Amino acid sequence: MALTPSSMAPLGSPMPSFSLPDPAGNLHDSNDLPEQPILIAFICNHCPFVKHMAPALSEFARQYGEAGLTIIAINSNDFENYPEDSPEKMQEEIAARGYIFPYLVDESQEVARAFGAACTPDFFLFDEHRKLAYRGQFDSSRPGNNEPVNGRDLRAAVDAVLAGGKPGGEQLPSIGCNIKWK
Repeated sequence: MALTPSSMAPLGSPMPSFSLPDPAGNLHDSNDLPEQPILIAFICNHCPFVKHMAPALSEFARQYGEAGLTIIAINSNDFENYPEDSPEKMQEEIAARGYIFPYLVDESQEVARAFGAACTPDFFLFDEHRKLAYRGQFDSSRPGNNEPVNGRDLRAAVDAVLAGGKPGGEQLPSIGCNIKWK
C-alpha cells in the first residue's frame, strides 16, 4: 500500500466542470448542482484508508446534507485492473455504506486530473461561488494509528464555509492510496 498525499490545489481555484454517470448510468452534471457549498470526495471501494473512514463519511453526509452542503463522491480508479472498484461493486458499496450522495464513475480519469486528485480519499470543498475553500484530510485518523475517525478537519472547514466564512488554520493533505491510473 503506497501512501500518497493530496496535491493541495491552490485555494480559490474554480471548480472544474464535469458530467459523469453513477453506476446505474444516470448522468450527473456539475452545472446542475445548486448554488451552495459543494464537497467533492474522491474515494473508491478497495482502499484501506477509505474503508477506515467510510462509515464516518456516511454519517457526515447525513448531517451536512441537511445543513446545506452538496456532496458528490467520484471513483476515478482503473476498474479494469482493480475490479473491486467497478460500477457493479460501487452499487454494492452504496447500499452497504448507506451513501446518500451520488457516487460517480470517472472511467476516463479526466475529472480526477482536472481537480488534481492524487489519492483516496481526497476532499475538495468549494464555497457557494464554486471557489476552492479547503482541500485535504477528513481528519488525522489512519488505519492503525488509534486516532478517532471524527472528520474534525473537514467538519471545521465545512462549518466555516456554511457560515459564509473561510476555513481557518493549516490545511493538511489527505493521505491514502494513490489513484489507480490507467
